[in-house]
Amino acid sequence: MKFHKEGYVSLALVLVFSAIIIFIAHHFFPTFFIAHLFAYLLSGFLTLTILQFFRNPTRQFTLGDNLIIAPADGKIVVVEETNEGEYFKDKRLQVSIFMSPTNVHVNRYPIAGVVSFFKYHPGKFLAAYEPKSSTDNERTTIVVKHAKGTEILFRQIAGALARRIVWYCKQGDVASQCQQMGFIKFGSRVDLFLPIGTKLNVKIGDVVKGSQTVLGEI
Repeated sequence: MKFHKEGYVSLALVLVFSAIIIFIAHHFFPTFFIAHLFAYLLSGFLTLTILQFFRNPTRQFTLGDNLIIAPADGKIVVVEETNEGEYFKDKRLQVSIFMSPTNVHVNRYPIAGVVSFFKYHPGKFLAAYEPKSSTDNERTTIVVKHAKGTEILFRQIAGALARRIVWYCKQGDVASQCQQMGFIKFGSRVDLFLPIGTKLNVKIGDVVKGSQTVLGEI
């Protein structure tokens, strides 16, 4: 199990905080066992939380030229036809994955191709399960164009706890299927907008794994 590079600062802050509260417990309450126990338990809990959240497990990728692979771990919360008004400006099939704080938060490219569009949007921090989070929250919009010409749009969406979206792509980049393209910190959501008529292999309530679960076929 690897530790993701995005977690180093958070881990360092937790370790410094832990050292401070343990020092305070021993220095100011030298004979108060409960204070010592509380300091160690809190430090251990915070450290384990950070290690769990920023874990980056080794994955066996599912690859396929005509396959759409889940870009994130989580639960399918939306499968519906909707109008996508930012890039396509027409009706698309939306598939949304909700990531809880316990999920792996690495984001990956669902298909191979070229990044034909990228834009970052500052915004609100509504709960990720709210329908308006897709258009009102802080988010990125990434479009990957497949060699066959099909374009797939997906968004990293911040949630109530997620206060930082990280991306590693820009317009014109070559996208390799299942390659890391970003990270969202502390609970969030990824929306995909697929061509109408896309054959789906998932439904609402399904649990998916990024880089492994086949969402559908181009």
